[in-house]
Amino acid sequence: MDKKRQIAIFTTASLPWMTGTAVNPLFRAAYLAKDGERIVTLVIPWLSLEDQKLVYPNNITFSSPAEQETYVHHWVDERTGFKSDFSVLFYPGKFSLDKRSILAVGDISERIPDEKADIAILEEPEHLTWYHHGKRWKIKFQLVVGIVHTNYLEYVRREKNGRMKAFLLKYINNWVVSIYCHKVIRLSAATQEYPKSIICNVHGVNPKFLEIGKKKLEQQQNGIQAFTKGAYYIGKMVWSKGYKELLDLLRDHQKELTGLEVDLYGTGEDSDQVQETAKRLELAVRVHPGRDHADLLFHDYKVFLNPSTTDVVCTTTAEALAMGKIVVCANHPSNEFFKQFPNCRTYDNGDGFVKLTRHALAEEPAQLTDAQRHELSWEAATERFLRVTELDQEFTRKLSKSPTKNFMSASLGLSSSMEGASAYVHHVASGFEATRRIFGAIPKSLQPDEEQCKELGLPMPAVSGHAYLAIEESKSSGVKG
Repeated sequence: MDKKRQIAIFTTASLPWMTGTAVNPLFRAAYLAKDGERIVTLVIPWLSLEDQKLVYPNNITFSSPAEQETYVHHWVDERTGFKSDFSVLFYPGKFSLDKRSILAVGDISERIPDEKADIAILEEPEHLTWYHHGKRWKIKFQLVVGIVHTNYLEYVRREKNGRMKAFLLKYINNWVVSIYCHKVIRLSAATQEYPKSIICNVHGVNPKFLEIGKKKLEQQQNGIQAFTKGAYYIGKMVWSKGYKELLDLLRDHQKELTGLEVDLYGTGEDSDQVQETAKRLELAVRVHPGRDHADLLFHDYKVFLNPSTTDVVCTTTAEALAMGKIVVCANHPSNEFFKQFPNCRTYDNGDGFVKLTRHALAEEPAQLTDAQRHELSWEAATERFLRVTELDQEFTRKLSKSPTKNFMSASLGLSSSMEGASAYVHHVASGFEATRRIFGAIPKSLQPDEEQCKELGLPMPAVSGHAYLAIEESKSSGVKG
């Protein structure tokens, strides 16, 4: 029998944080492991109790990794309808308040033993490798696939000095992704370009949204009015998530949209400002706290308005289409995948938005075919993923004789290549606390602290980050020439 491929999926977030990089890699792990042909491990961040309170909603916290692992498995099994067959490992992470994201601590590739290091999937590869200091991913694993989730450049452009920041970030992202990934998948053309990357939406929707859509289809086929509510939008309530664009459109076209009622659902840092702006409109725009998109409250809405252009592939748009709704969204690369569905209507300008919104409210959604529903599913997303990565085909590459050798000795073997030299520069730079701080790393994140080591059962760091680097540099200087 052929040996099963061992796949380790590393990601930048975990449930109960309901963000895309927590949910989508979890479904990917479940569906890649479903047929039993692969051994799959999901590698997710473990946060201290203090950070958990900052990140996780509804005061949910975990006293141990085992407790959180149980939560994760229960959540995904409940939604897929089958018992998932993947394992979970945790790496030490810390929450960055200024970036509003989790950053890895130490060399997280070490969470997978060398003898099991076959295929690594890096969900958000730039995010996972900005501050990576340790074994080179391409040396440790036979195949490293990066999946680009986030349009970081678009977010950064909206900050102070955004154009300069985006210019620098673009080159840093290209640098680290080319060093550490063999293949790169971009979910859409809305991300920055990477050399030799493939554009393919390898995400599906939570199966419960497809079930909602089937019930709505039955109502339509039986002559029952399936959608009794009008238009809505749901998303994290920050201006960059489409709220600015939507409220600007509604403000600029109030006369043409007279009588329109819109419900906004979300929670976030800009909730108060969004509410104040909505109150100044002549239209009836109601602002509500965030809810689960699968909540019964949303089933009867007919039209989902989503003008966001910061998403790469918008999860809520896919969910709305799966539920049988009409989606009115911008003609933007992030929505290219959705154009194949008859209920997706894209506009180029404000006049187009008005026209499509009015038409959508006046007509009934088209009924999705079985093939269209399948295309939205995680089964189809997994098929696309396996096709573009060629994981099920034989992948051969000359391996290092000793995968346990440290980074320096591996780099010396690659010194003739530009990539090897570039990787060496990144390794050295990421080993200095001062350099890391300049580029935005969390202080003292070169190695996990004592508390993290205890909670995760990791060996205590024998030396500090500076001492470790000094030792490695002395080794390197001893073999030069």
